[in-house]
Amino acid sequence: MSSGQNGRAKGAFQMHTAYLVITPLFAIMVTFSGLGKIRGDPRIVKVIHETVGVPLRYLPLLAACELAGAIGLVLGIWWPPLGVAAGIGLVLYFVGAVVSHLRVGDFKGIGPATFMLVVAAGALALRVLTCKQGISG
Repeated sequence: MSSGQNGRAKGAFQMHTAYLVITPLFAIMVTFSGLGKIRGDPRIVKVIHETVGVPLRYLPLLAACELAGAIGLVLGIWWPPLGVAAGIGLVLYFVGAVVSHLRVGDFKGIGPATFMLVVAAGALALRVLTCKQGISG
């Protein structure tokens, strides 16, 4: 193996390792967010319902989207197309969250949604890049 190939292999390994660390951690974060919506956590209800204006009847649907995304991310470690689909879904979900905060001028509360969007985009990018390199779970 040439030094160029060795360097690419090392980079691919590092990227795959980053993917295997970020994906389960993000799935846990999204799961806790979804469970908070199901439980009706007062802090979550205040932000989503009172500040952003989402009707309470949509909280279970939002939770289902997050939980499905978390499951898809984890299963996507072994079945990459599912991981890509889940990543796309979560990116779109959090784009919607950011836009919803912007729509009502909630610049103070936009931070968590923006953070989750960035992590979702990172997990998606890592899944796509590791797929291109022929690496899967």
